Amino acid sequence: MNRLSGKVAVVTGGNAGIGEAIAKAFACEGALVVITGRRQGELDRVVNDIVKEQGKAFAVAGSVTDEPHVQETVRRTVQQFGRLDILVNNAGIGDFGKRLHEIDDATWAQVLDVNLTGVFRMTRAALPQMLKQGKGAIVNISSIASLVGLPTLSAYAASKGALDAMTRALAVDYAKEGIRCNVVNPGLIDTPMAAPLMSNPEQLDPILSHYPIRRAGKPEEVANMVLYLASDEAAWVTGGTFPIDGGMTIS
Repeated sequence: MNRLSGKVAVVTGGNAGIGEAIAKAFACEGALVVITGRRQGELDRVVNDIVKEQGKAFAVAGSVTDEPHVQETVRRTVQQFGRLDILVNNAGIGDFGKRLHEIDDATWAQVLDVNLTGVFRMTRAALPQMLKQGKGAIVNISSIASLVGLPTLSAYAASKGALDAMTRALAVDYAKEGIRCNVVNPGLIDTPMAAPLMSNPEQLDPILSHYPIRRAGKPEEVANMVLYLASDEAAWVTGGTFPIDGGMTIS
């Protein structure tokens, strides 16, 4: 039997990169998948890819910063698939290359609104259905920027550090109701967000020198870890922080 057979999963930011890899891995393991994101064309492409492989999925276009979109996502998920077992809070943005005194209020607010408050909104909307079912798994996608100091990432690091802390609080609050919550902290992953860096060896090589495994990670490698945490194989795992970073945070 597939590891997620019959389970229903929502993956935010499922239109590209890590989110796309997670959605496809879940579908391959039998999950019914709902993906969200701001770009309809990319969402349609991912859904079509899943359906071509005999999976089941649909998309809800919108932003996690928009409360009506968040509520509509949960409503449509339960309406079409009857339940909501897994939530992966993957949608995120970064504003890189600035030190703190160079960041304006609008940028700071936007990064926190997507990366932290967006997770709050989506999780708040999903929890009543999970509580009704008496079971659920939440996996938040953070970053190694929450674990070690990295240059010119103040807003991003702040949002991800708070996300790690919120994950632990959620794990404590909902464990007795059968709802688990864990956080995954990727290092440099070869995704569209990282494309400018990946195509610039002068910038990339010094960064990879800090990774004992001398390469960037693949979205599918992150998806494998998320798949484990979302599955019943991780039934005794909650409140955990799981770096996946080629050894960067131990070097």
